[in-house]
Amino acid sequence: MKITTVLRSAAAVTALAFAVTGCAQSSTAAKNNAAGDAGSKTVRVFISGDTNIQNLWEKELAPAFEKANPGYKVQVQIDLHGEHDAQTLAKLTSSVEQKKDADFDLVDGGFVAKASGAGLLEPMDTGKVAALGDVPADVVKAGGTGGIPYRGSSVLLAYDTKSVPTPPKTLDDLLAWIKANPGKFTYNSPKSGGSGASFAATVLDKYIPADARQKMTVGYEKDLESTWDQGFDTLRSLNPYVYQKGVYPNGNKQTLELLASGQISMAPVWSDQFITGSANGSIPATVKAAQISDPSFTGGAAYLGIPANTPNKDAALKLANFVLEPEQQAEIVKEISGYPAISLDKLPADVRDKFQNADTNNLRKGYFDQMSKDMNNLWDQKVPGQ
Repeated sequence: MKITTVLRSAAAVTALAFAVTGCAQSSTAAKNNAAGDAGSKTVRVFISGDTNIQNLWEKELAPAFEKANPGYKVQVQIDLHGEHDAQTLAKLTSSVEQKKDADFDLVDGGFVAKASGAGLLEPMDTGKVAALGDVPADVVKAGGTGGIPYRGSSVLLAYDTKSVPTPPKTLDDLLAWIKANPGKFTYNSPKSGGSGASFAATVLDKYIPADARQKMTVGYEKDLESTWDQGFDTLRSLNPYVYQKGVYPNGNKQTLELLASGQISMAPVWSDQFITGSANGSIPATVKAAQISDPSFTGGAAYLGIPANTPNKDAALKLANFVLEPEQQAEIVKEISGYPAISLDKLPADVRDKFQNADTNNLRKGYFDQMSKDMNNLWDQKVPGQ
């Protein structure tokens, strides 16, 4: 994607009301639904994400859905930061194989594409979710047959204009700037947040053949991990030049705090967090953001999915369609700075203006889930302290 100004983006979406401790409530709802009473109009949403997603649903999307659809209710479970994704996917797999209720009707998580590929989700098309016709075909395809794209996100390069009046425009320019300005750049460790992981992946991608990179975005290609060697060498060579000669923050937030406090002058950041910080004053007005190229930082769509055997399929589809309506897509832009999933021409003029310098439908994809995990582990072994 191409971005020359600060843009809204990223984060996560999907949620309302009760927490992970609400397993008993979830089970009760499932029994009500199976019994065919009013619970059949309750949509149980499971989120693998952050509290900003929960807040969006509690305060905006869920109340709006319930108001627009009298008799329907939304309940939410949240697995904060997706710490139990493997267990959730295993539970979903078991429920489908045994033809049992998974205890949720709509899921928002990074494992949706994997679940789709495993045949665990209800197949989607425009007959079930009409707005898919307004989403780029390649974005729909990336989520598999069962993925429902509903927002997008990417990582940007944030910089303090007091010390960096003109930011680097390419990855090579950025790497040269880091070495020319020791101590003024850093990124969080890849395991601790997506902005740091995006920077690491982008450096690795500089040296990977295009056909190999494509394979690594859609499947687990462990044999191709040797193509990362040169990129890891480059990342390791940056140690003397990053903040305090090799300090990597723990998480996206700590990176932003270093930037906001003036301890560093440049860093990769999630644009949703950047926009929010700029709006509430926690990030100074002198700090701006842009995208680099050759290659750009990674981004992509976030997907919803409906378990293949949910007893509340109709209600879940109703909610999925609602989230993709222009009014709700505009709300996602407003509340969490997410890229809209549907075509910009479907949205109000003020929303379109926010993305006038962005190609919101051309986000450079990250690695396949297991490839990302391997990259994170290898970074821990090969980069810091070396």
